[in-house]
Amino acid sequence: MSKLEVVPLAGRIGAEVRGVRLDPDLDSSTAAALHEAWLRHKVIFFRGQGHLDDDAQANLTWIFGGAAMAHPTVPPAAGTEFTYEVDSAVGAAARWHTDLSWFEVLPRGAILRAVAIPPVGGDTLWANTAAGYRDLPPRLRALADDTWALHTNGSDLASDRAGGQSDERRAFFSAFRSTIFRTHHPLAHVHPETGEPCLLLGQFFVRLLQSSAAESKRVFATCQRYITRPENTVRWHWAVGDVAVWDNRATQHYAIADYGNAKRMMRRVSMDGEPTVSQQGRRSRTISRESSGRTAS
Repeated sequence: MSKLEVVPLAGRIGAEVRGVRLDPDLDSSTAAALHEAWLRHKVIFFRGQGHLDDDAQANLTWIFGGAAMAHPTVPPAAGTEFTYEVDSAVGAAARWHTDLSWFEVLPRGAILRAVAIPPVGGDTLWANTAAGYRDLPPRLRALADDTWALHTNGSDLASDRAGGQSDERRAFFSAFRSTIFRTHHPLAHVHPETGEPCLLLGQFFVRLLQSSAAESKRVFATCQRYITRPENTVRWHWAVGDVAVWDNRATQHYAIADYGNAKRMMRRVSMDGEPTVSQQGRRSRTISRESSGRTAS
């Protein structure tokens, strides 16, 4: 514990943790300190964790209060139970998003490990959705408190129409959309551990309930701008062996696709969570879950 150091990287989000070798058998005092830093800074980073393999990475989730969960539609990487492979051959998640916001059980967080990094580019941005909520003008904050929205993995923004047509990309999106989920979430939900109100938007947002398409677009664009203001973001420059752990309930992230045809490979493990809850105590819910006729294998 005497070696653990938490170094903030930006004013409102992000910290680097130094002096810790991540291990599933980490002592309880160090684990508690990491959990506290994670909740406070929303995303924490570790350099030099090249000793981790897929199993060890998946077994770190207890530190942050959850268990490893498989992706609802995309099969895990070969030889693993929970590992989601982020491969530049498929493309980058170059849009602001909260992971699986189209799923009723929003993952509490994720652990991302860098396996191959391009010589230039390939950074990731994170944004603080609690700070975005706090920055809203009072009238817009009141609207967010009382408004619900539809999220889905079946929209054009979540499809292969959004990028190239490589075989790898087509196969990925065939699996990604093998089951189409439509879920209602509150626009502002209550963080279950910190009690902070957090906005829930990002690329899988479709529209506000009981609002016109035009109004939905205006509210989305305005609230999204508050979340992703530079003051509410942090940027990480990756090296092989780096690990990032983010609170998915209080962040969005964006993988910058500025590295051309260079190889970028990451391994992600998500942590199970719970349905989001509105300011009035109403829980998010799945409206429909339908097979698209595509294969997930």
